[in-house]
Amino acid sequence: MGQHGLNGAGLIVVEQTDGVVYHQHWGEFTPDRVSFIASSSKMVAAGVLMRLHEQGLLDIDAPVADVVPWGSGNPTVTPVQLMSSSSGLVALQGGSQASVAYQPYLCQFLPTGTLQACGGQIFTTPDDDADVVQPDTEYRYGGAQWQVVGAVAEAASGKSWAELVDEVYVRPCGLDVLGFNNHFADPGALLTLLLGGLPYPRVLGDPRALADTANPNIEGGGYTTTGDYGNLLLMHLRGGLCGENRVLSAESLVRMQSDRIGPTYGGSTDDGQGYGMGWFVNRAAGRITDGGLYGTQPWLVPSEGYGAYLVLEASNTHGNALAGQLYGMVDVAVREGRR
Repeated sequence: MGQHGLNGAGLIVVEQTDGVVYHQHWGEFTPDRVSFIASSSKMVAAGVLMRLHEQGLLDIDAPVADVVPWGSGNPTVTPVQLMSSSSGLVALQGGSQASVAYQPYLCQFLPTGTLQACGGQIFTTPDDDADVVQPDTEYRYGGAQWQVVGAVAEAASGKSWAELVDEVYVRPCGLDVLGFNNHFADPGALLTLLLGGLPYPRVLGDPRALADTANPNIEGGGYTTTGDYGNLLLMHLRGGLCGENRVLSAESLVRMQSDRIGPTYGGSTDDGQGYGMGWFVNRAAGRITDGGLYGTQPWLVPSEGYGAYLVLEASNTHGNALAGQLYGMVDVAVREGRR
């Protein structure tokens, strides 16, 4: 914190049997601090669609066109391809046109409008025709494909994204704070993003103070506390259970956490990792992560039955560097704690 001028940090470690085994905060951070989690929202969002899949309201392997009329704009694309960064749409990373500022998809960053309108615009615009490739041929990370994910979930369920998050996670897991917004409501935050900046949008204050929006940013608009994100990780370790409440099946979790891009089309991330649904898969270490732009870094080691969540309000450069130092330390501490 001192070396990089950070305002604080939080860390929670969870173990499959023992639950929360470490929970600490530094600087300005406390257990009730609510932070934007940026891309650490992705695994949360993917779980919502897996729940709908289990309920028979949505088939993640069937074309989006089966759910929404505007799906005909990309008639073969499926939710599982969207969630594994394999839809072929223009994204934030990967592909020659990758950009935050890609004009046809800018609705993903606007708090105005609705998820349905934004999803429809992204899927039907003719302005991306020259830039889209066939699904399951390239890894293209993040971006507007996740806005489509949210729109499809709403259409399949007949509920708003906020209602789905409450139904799938908040009530079954007894969470105090888990929500989504479009934090680019602040013009300065949006401009900074478009110009390639990474700072945490501190000007917005407590995420809960933002006005509600019908167009939350699905891939990066989540906010929560360390304790509540830790509960989500513990649910992943306990086969989909929050206490006695079933959130997801063990089979759905395995599918989310497993490398999809490698087996499906020989894909890899820019640094040679695999990718599942919201989770980066370290093929060598057996560790899965879902790091965020502002320094959050959740990770699980499913084979060893533990996970952790680091939160900073800084940048992914800071988060990745600190998490890299913590992986081994947490692993040793958990193993020693089991003796």
